Amino acid sequence: MSNGSPETPLLRHHLEGWRHRLTTGLRLKTTLLSELSGSVGDLGTYIPIVLALTLVSNLDLSTTLIFTALYNIATGVVFGTPMPVQPMKSIAAVAVSETPHLTVSQIAAAGISTAAVLLFLGATGLMSFLYRFLPLPVVRGVQLSQAIQSRPFIVIKISISPQGLAFAFSAIKYIRYNQDFSKTTATKTTDPRTWLGLDGLILALTCLLFLILTTGDGGGNENNTSIVPTNRRRVHKRLKILSAIPSALIVFVLGLILCFIRDPSIFNDIKFGPSRFHVLNITWDDFKVGFLRGAVPQIPLSVLNSVIAVCKLSGDLFPGTELSATKVSISVGVMNLVGCWFGAMPVCHGAGGLAGQYRFGGRSGLSVVFLGLGKLVLGLLFGNSFVRILSGFPVGILGVLLLFAGIELAMASRDMNSKEESFVMLVCAAVSLTGSSAALGFGCGIVLYLLLKLREMDYSCFGLSKWTEEDEFLINP
Repeated sequence: MSNGSPETPLLRHHLEGWRHRLTTGLRLKTTLLSELSGSVGDLGTYIPIVLALTLVSNLDLSTTLIFTALYNIATGVVFGTPMPVQPMKSIAAVAVSETPHLTVSQIAAAGISTAAVLLFLGATGLMSFLYRFLPLPVVRGVQLSQAIQSRPFIVIKISISPQGLAFAFSAIKYIRYNQDFSKTTATKTTDPRTWLGLDGLILALTCLLFLILTTGDGGGNENNTSIVPTNRRRVHKRLKILSAIPSALIVFVLGLILCFIRDPSIFNDIKFGPSRFHVLNITWDDFKVGFLRGAVPQIPLSVLNSVIAVCKLSGDLFPGTELSATKVSISVGVMNLVGCWFGAMPVCHGAGGLAGQYRFGGRSGLSVVFLGLGKLVLGLLFGNSFVRILSGFPVGILGVLLLFAGIELAMASRDMNSKEESFVMLVCAAVSLTGSSAALGFGCGIVLYLLLKLREMDYSCFGLSKWTEEDEFLINP
């Protein structure tokens, strides 16, 4: 027997496993156009943060686009769902809104520190333990606060939130008020957006109405036509046609075209080719500052929203395919332990991004693979000059995309079937909203949940209380 013969079946087994993963994870579960539309569903959160970090903190946009593109492709293959790759929002908020601003090396150190913690939690099984035993109402409360919280992100500075980007409420701010992502001091969010113009209210409202008419409530058109009454088949056919329109992709492409119409000088500023890769020189002082200012507020948010909440949401959106908390946690760790050393933006997965991509048609890993391929082409072709295009993107359109992602995320909380569950969820969400901290809301939700269970506990098995007829008489004389 040759030395290589025992390895051949093992190698064949691994190859078969990867081929099965590719065919199942990248198999079309809806139309190709729907997957393409879903691929841009989380850009309402991605673009503003990347743009702000590039303009304020001198983040290398080319490196970030290339690395996040590779992350998107890898996660699409590994998870087989439209798993998003989004910026670490707390780190981004601290980096550009607090003085002194974090340097690129300190931002990378914060991402590496957060990644190391999540990798440790995933590799040791602690993340799976947390996922199994955390009460669902508390997780739903965190999701709800993420969806509707009025958390002005970095440059929309009414107040600084450790959790970063708002979803539904901040989406309304994007639509109604002018924003300047290049400024880090308090900006006037009370300056109303004009009705007319290439980034006016009429444009944003038109895109909003178009998305509502084409996508409806986001549930798709998956009913069996054989059981639809005859008088409703015509309506069903019309809804099927509307659902097949890649509405989010059309709106995003419209925004890109308007960038060049609003500022034709962009053509003169474009330079082709990516920036050169280099390893950052990260000192111990960078790690100290990055960990204390960036990683400390980011870690609880990453644990709750980037791992636990996204796994719960995946089970809601894709029944029977709930993601492994261990795998998701390790994924976040590995991505940042590689990319941050080269100056790529710290990233994580997020329930809001998953909700946004699902809302606009993403149903398989193909959705984020398409997004990754698009980012890769842009990063290699335009490099850092692509920031000129992004800076001209109509913010009102970003607000529209962000609004739908926030609403989809909030709708996951509709499975609270009892008043007790709803009570815990709403208290957790309320504390997160007013305290601007998912960790604070999470802690209060856990305490409330335990108190309610303690109140209902039967203590007779411990010999602490014995119900007698005298007790009954005292209560009901």
